[in-house]
Amino acid sequence: MSDQPLREPAFLVLTALAGGPLHGYSIVEDVLRISDGRVKLHTGTLYAVLDRLREAGLIEVEREEIVDSRLRRYYRLSTAGAERLAAEADRMQRNASAATLRLRRLRPEAGTI
Repeated sequence: MSDQPLREPAFLVLTALAGGPLHGYSIVEDVLRISDGRVKLHTGTLYAVLDRLREAGLIEVEREEIVDSRLRRYYRLSTAGAERLAAEADRMQRNASAATLRLRRLRPEAGTI
């Protein structure tokens, strides 16, 4: 992952992992909660995002275990991932603040947005 802004699924996966290590299904559930039900990651999308985040060094495998004869892999946010998430959240906040300020100027009679 480059210096390009994170795509929403990657941002939400990092956000989920900021709460602590999770396995795939738990990540899907947490992303759904974080996004107020708006973003549902399908298996293919989730594992593609996880692979890209791992390759970029933003997440790490914390541990693996066998549950019902299936491998369950737990992921955690790396230090670089926490830094990238913080930078991205800050960038998004600045952009949202600029938009809100301009909307207030556009519609001063409406008060706060």
